[in-house]
Amino acid sequence: MNILILSAGTRNKIVEYFVKTLSGNGKVVATDMSDLAPAIYEADKYYIVPRMTVPGYIDTILDICKKEEIDGVLSLIDPELSLLAKNEKLFKALGVKIIGSSYELCEMSLDKYQMFLWLDKHGYKCAKSYMNKEEFYEDIKNEKITYPVFVKPARGSASIAISKVYDPETVDLLFAHDEGLMIQEYLNGQEIGADVYIDMIAGQVVSIFTKKKIKMRAGETDKAVSFKDEKLFALIKNFVLEAGYRGQIDIDIFDINGEYYISEVNPRFGGGYPHAYESGCNHMKFIENNLEGIVNEVSIGAYKSDIYMMKYNEIFIKS
Repeated sequence: MNILILSAGTRNKIVEYFVKTLSGNGKVVATDMSDLAPAIYEADKYYIVPRMTVPGYIDTILDICKKEEIDGVLSLIDPELSLLAKNEKLFKALGVKIIGSSYELCEMSLDKYQMFLWLDKHGYKCAKSYMNKEEFYEDIKNEKITYPVFVKPARGSASIAISKVYDPETVDLLFAHDEGLMIQEYLNGQEIGADVYIDMIAGQVVSIFTKKKIKMRAGETDKAVSFKDEKLFALIKNFVLEAGYRGQIDIDIFDINGEYYISEVNPRFGGGYPHAYESGCNHMKFIENNLEGIVNEVSIGAYKSDIYMMKYNEIFIKS
């Protein structure tokens, strides 16, 4: 059982967990475009590959799959999720399973405005969002939304280029200097992260881990504490099944006066996943089972509440 992890970057723990889980039953191969990506050195074997936008990139990954007899492949960065899903047939022809969701869902998750439209249409509480600033100004005038708001790229990740805005002058300035921006309602509440695994064979939600975020850094959870709420579990389960996600996903949610608002979805391992693993939610094992044709048993909420996660810096020395 061999797994290929693309764009490993600094996600050392993710690679480490896969190696530990597959120990004695297979190997973990990692890739990155830089030999200074520390996570590749946690793998059993690694390859330095071109940037994913370079022509022939997929052929390079397919060649690695052939050489290493890969059974399943996943990526740890958002843009590559769509690229993998788009080329699913090429991987399937080699007997390689893409560990992730459909192309359509990967694209919708990457485009925050399209995600908003889907959530709103299906009746889920979410942050009001606008691509047209004139529509936003009209809703401001009619008191349907108030400042502050976020102005951000509709397609983006890692909280890059996000501005908290308090007046129309700043909105106009930002829109005049960049394209593809959206305006999003500021949700003032407790931010929550959910690490979810959906069985790739049965399509069932088999694991949900939820945490209250205490501190964020560079768009990722820096400190958090685990908790459980059956109401939240039910919401996540309904949403995930209705949307049709598969494999590992990460969901950002807000608790506003006891009501849960879905914010964003990343159809991959999130930066805060180690909290779930260390609390007993081994999603790597679920992936291994699915690749072996085994349907996982449902174990939603199989962890303790009030377990704290605190990230800290470590270094890797390469000669």
